[in-house]
Amino acid sequence: MKIPLVDAGAYFRGLLLLIRKDHKITEPESVLIRRIGRTLGFEKEFCDNAIREILVNEHILDTPPRFSTRQLAEHFVKDGLTLAFSDKEVAVFESEWLRATAEKNGLDLNEIIQQWRAAAREKGAGRHLEVDDITVGHS
Repeated sequence: MKIPLVDAGAYFRGLLLLIRKDHKITEPESVLIRRIGRTLGFEKEFCDNAIREILVNEHILDTPPRFSTRQLAEHFVKDGLTLAFSDKEVAVFESEWLRATAEKNGLDLNEIIQQWRAAAREKGAGRHLEVDDITVGHS
């Protein structure tokens, strides 16, 4: 799936907002968010700075992203679930934020959770991310 740069930015920013919901960033979250940033075409230094600053930057509005397509929003929510579960504890604020994101994009979070769980069982314990199937168009 090819997406515009604006959606790539919203994807990365949205996942950064998600990992700050519990006011801590764990090592598994850092690893995944760096991988997502690289996949979306962001420089390592940019990703590292964004991770470092997300907890203290109060100028970033905490609003769920709206994507250009429902399919992209679904990919985002599934990656958000993977990220939220990566530290083995999902904060209530994380699940509420993912639900708000799903609703904003016309999605049913419960249906996405079922699909995500089925895919996780199918693929085993590997770290497949939806973003791995995305390319960013720079035009």
